[in-house]
Amino acid sequence: MAVKTQRGLVYGPSGQRLDLYRPENASHPATTVLLWHGIGPDERDVLEPLARTAAARGLLVLVPDWRSDAADGGKAQLLESLAFARKEADGLGGDGESCVLAGWSAGSGAALGVALRPEITEGWRPKAVVGMAGRYDLPARTTGTAPLDDLAAGRAPAVPVHLVHGSRDTVVDARHSRDLAAALRATGRPVTLQEPDTDHAGVIMTEYDPAANRCVPTTAEHAVQAGRLVAEALAKAGGAS
Repeated sequence: MAVKTQRGLVYGPSGQRLDLYRPENASHPATTVLLWHGIGPDERDVLEPLARTAAARGLLVLVPDWRSDAADGGKAQLLESLAFARKEADGLGGDGESCVLAGWSAGSGAALGVALRPEITEGWRPKAVVGMAGRYDLPARTTGTAPLDDLAAGRAPAVPVHLVHGSRDTVVDARHSRDLAAALRATGRPVTLQEPDTDHAGVIMTEYDPAANRCVPTTAEHAVQAGRLVAEALAKAGGAS
């Protein structure tokens, strides 16, 4: 499916921007995915390969910049981007009130945090959460509390959680996703965990470039396959496949 792109949409008072990827000629509102990058400031471009792959599956994908080095750790910008998605997705060909919240690395815990603490969004929860290569024992950028601590305290996401973590990840060990999956299963919550044969960057169809000090697109087969797996998880989470 052909994909249409809009770049640099301002999403809130911070002046930060996001990119939009959507299927061309969709005959009905597309399932909406808000996809948060990791701890590197303003790295929405890093997620372009995955966003394009997901949009080709029929999803409207919004990828915002946010800055982990902001005074609040990025919380305000993350929540601004969520408010934008909820308010504007309908006019962009999607469904803002029933969207999938997804994140990679630090963005993963931030996404789950919203589902665990809906009071930060006036009671709203996403349709599902998809976490890629995340840690959940550290404070989420959206809430300031660790998702595993929230679970231990009796909080529940109340929505399906889908996890994908590269089995060869040396940046964030896959045991962090396994620990979360086990904690969710122990409380009877719906969760899936897939561990493709790839690394931290490969799970989003990239490889780390030391010279650029950032992840860049790659055609390595392990990364391409992992990205397709994530795109499938996003589509299934939103009921698009």
